[in-house]
Amino acid sequence: MSEDNQRYGDGMERNQLIKALDTLLDIGSYRDYAPNGLQVEGRKEINTIVTGVSASQVVIDAAIAHEADMLLVHHGYFWKGEDPRVIGLKQQRLKKLLQHDINLVAYHLPLDGHPELGNNAQWGQLLQCDLEGHLEAAELVCYGTLEQPMTTQQLCAQVKEGLGGREPQLIAGHDRPIQKIGWCSGGAQDYVAQAAEAGLDAYLSGEVSERTYHQAMEHGICYLGCGHHATERGGVQALGAWINRQYGVACHFVDEPNPV
Repeated sequence: MSEDNQRYGDGMERNQLIKALDTLLDIGSYRDYAPNGLQVEGRKEINTIVTGVSASQVVIDAAIAHEADMLLVHHGYFWKGEDPRVIGLKQQRLKKLLQHDINLVAYHLPLDGHPELGNNAQWGQLLQCDLEGHLEAAELVCYGTLEQPMTTQQLCAQVKEGLGGREPQLIAGHDRPIQKIGWCSGGAQDYVAQAAEAGLDAYLSGEVSERTYHQAMEHGICYLGCGHHATERGGVQALGAWINRQYGVACHFVDEPNPV
């Protein structure tokens, strides 16, 4: 039996699964800040996967507790510009993964941008806003039109409900009704100007910088800072569900509380 077709009971061979994920998420189309796909090699047989937003120590410990063969995350390791030495927190985390023979697999921008399973696609569903397209000037920024116009307070309430109670931070650059919105998960607050130039009433992302307030007010657009972690919970859960449907591999999402 070839490696590409090798199965282990209800599980799957690691390289076959990673190849399928790399293809599904079209990783070659992105210039990213960290390697996508397999980052730390563990055992070949994959029967249990733990998914999470970030490969923190809490999530690693949860993977160990679940006796997981793979930890699948959005935020992995080996970011451009980081200290390459294996010391401190990096040493502790890698040591745990290697001791327990757990594969670490991470997808960053490809998991933001996938049209069905991505963070932005999943967030659009929570916002009850159909994806109409992406801004030409910022291709990861999605936009769409709400079925009914809303006040900023109504939009904040809908965002809070969709993100499991996470209260968004509102910068009200105008007091008009909101109907056309843009959104981009994570740290995409610097696309405020592009969102305003595209005629959007509001732009939603994960983080807020000091400059975000001035940009939103002076461009006359409402900005909602909705939490980096909160806006990026959907993609990895959807990817885990896809793996379970396709291959029958058990996937457990671990949500470490993070207010940022």
